[in-house]
Amino acid sequence: MALFTDITPDPAPPRRGGGWFGWLLLGFALVVATIIALLPAPYVIERPGPVFNTLGDVTIDGEQVPMIQIPMEETFPTEGTLDMLTVNISGTPNNPPSWFDIAAAYIDPSRAIVPIDAVYPPGTNLEDSSEQGRIDMENSQKEAIAAALTHLGYEITSTLSVVDTSSTGAAQGILLADDIIVSVNGEVPADVTGLREIIAENGVDKPAEVVVERDGAQQTLSITPKLSDEEEPVPVLGIIVGSDYTFPFTVTIQLENVGGPSAGMMFALGIIDKLTEGPLNGGENVAGTGTIASTGEVGPIGGIVQKMWGARNAGADWFLAPADNCSEVAGHEPSGLTVYSVETLDDALAALDAISTGQDLESLPTCTVG
Repeated sequence: MALFTDITPDPAPPRRGGGWFGWLLLGFALVVATIIALLPAPYVIERPGPVFNTLGDVTIDGEQVPMIQIPMEETFPTEGTLDMLTVNISGTPNNPPSWFDIAAAYIDPSRAIVPIDAVYPPGTNLEDSSEQGRIDMENSQKEAIAAALTHLGYEITSTLSVVDTSSTGAAQGILLADDIIVSVNGEVPADVTGLREIIAENGVDKPAEVVVERDGAQQTLSITPKLSDEEEPVPVLGIIVGSDYTFPFTVTIQLENVGGPSAGMMFALGIIDKLTEGPLNGGENVAGTGTIASTGEVGPIGGIVQKMWGARNAGADWFLAPADNCSEVAGHEPSGLTVYSVETLDDALAALDAISTGQDLESLPTCTVG
C-alpha cells in the first residue's frame, strides 16, 4: 500500500497548429498598423521655427549684416534682444505628414496639428503660399517702418496698389494689377490692415464701392466680397495688395526665407530702439509677435503657442503677445516665460519700459484663462 498517491493529472497533449496562427495574426496586425501609420494625413504640423533678434545680425548671401539698417540717420547702441519668432510647417499638399508624425506631434505641447486646408486652401500650392508670404512680409516691413517713424513724429504718406488678383476671387476681371486703391465705401485705408478691416465690415451680402486710380483717372467699381478659404473665413476681395510709403529717410530690413506679416510689431520696436538713446528693454531678453498697422495697432497672428515655445527655447524671459491672441495664450505659456498682452505699439513700448525699470510690472495686462 502506497503512503502517498500521485494525483497530479497527466499533462495535456500539446496543441498542434494554434501557435503559428496567433503569431500570424499578430504579424498581420503589425503590418496593418505600420501601413496606417505611414499613410499621409490631411494635416500639417506647426512647430517652433528659427528665432531672429531684430537688434542683431542675420546672414545674407553668406555674410553677417544688421537686420535693421538706417544708414543716413544717427543710431544708438542697443542691448539685450527684441526677438521675432517664426513657425516651421511640416507637410505640404504634395508631401503631407504621416499618421505616425501626427501622433508624435499630439503629445508634444510645442507643436500643433492643423488641417492642411487651413494653411494651403484648395486651389493653392506651395508656390502660391510662398509668394503670398513674401508679399505679406514686404508689406509688414513697410508698415513697421511707417508705424515706428510716425511714433517718432515723422510725416508719412502712403498708397495702396493691386499686385495681383485671385482667379476665383471677387475682384477677378474688375480690378487690375497696378490699380491704386483710393477709397472703399468712402473710407481711405491707411494701410493694408485698414483695407482688410473695411472689407470685413462691408460683409458678403452687398457690394463694396471701390474707387481706384487707373491710368491717371479715377473709377468707381462695385465688388461684392467673398468669404476666404481660411479656417476662420472673412470677407475678402481676392486681391494681393502692396503698400508704398514715402519715408523721410531709408530704413532697410533684411531677412531671407521668412514670410508672413507677424513680425511687424517687433520690427517697429527694433527701429525705435535704434533711433532712440538707451535700450528700450533695459538689456533684457524680450520676444514678441504681432502684425502692425502704420497707425500702430497690433493684430493677431497664427502659431502663437509655437512662437512662445520658440522664444523660451531661445532664452527669452519676457513675451509680448497680441491681445486678440489671448484665448490661445492663456494656460499654454512655457514655464519661465512671462507674457504680457498688447493692443498697440504704445502698449508694447509701455511694457518694455516696465520690463526695463522693473517697476509697475503688476499693472501690465496679461492673458488669463476665462
